Amino acid sequence: MIEPVLYSFRRCPYAMRARLAIASAGLAVELREVVLRDKPAAFLASSPSATVPCLVTADRVIDESLDVMIWALQQRDPEGWLKMPETGFEWVARADGPFKDALDRTKYANRYPGVDPSSQRDIAAGFLTDLDQTIGDWIFDRPTLADFAIVPFVRQFAFIDKDWFDAQPWPALQNWLARFLDSDRFARIMEKYPQWQPSNPPVAFP
Repeated sequence: MIEPVLYSFRRCPYAMRARLAIASAGLAVELREVVLRDKPAAFLASSPSATVPCLVTADRVIDESLDVMIWALQQRDPEGWLKMPETGFEWVARADGPFKDALDRTKYANRYPGVDPSSQRDIAAGFLTDLDQTIGDWIFDRPTLADFAIVPFVRQFAFIDKDWFDAQPWPALQNWLARFLDSDRFARIMEKYPQWQPSNPPVAFP
């Protein structure tokens, strides 16, 4: 077995950002691809929340995606992602809180009876307008943890209605997302893996 073990799901934005940080750090983990409708017993025994990503090291379980990012970058941070202003964590908190809440209520409106998805889209758009006005090429003067913690969720929101997203007056944000989607970095973390089974040989990531 390769240690640590990362339970992941390819399309989950939380798992995406964990994989982004692990790849940036150049760490090797055993990737176990979880199918969320068929969660394996080993994953459920490891993850207190039964959600991905879940990183299992020799001495601890890290069950929050941002904590996985920070763990990886504290091991090794060749791109200096952690060297960002404190406001970077404020941007991440806004993305993980009000923006993600509005995203879910826009994308999965049927799960929230009585909630108006168009008003939720407006809430999400307010955050994205603020972000667009902040971004140059990056949120700060170079790429940091904030960019790669947030961009998977902007991607998820954009593809709810890509034509609508592309029609918004967000040129900096749209270019930022497009560069990410066209990058080798994104392609690298989005390789497809078979569903993990206990009998499978270990799969190293990256």
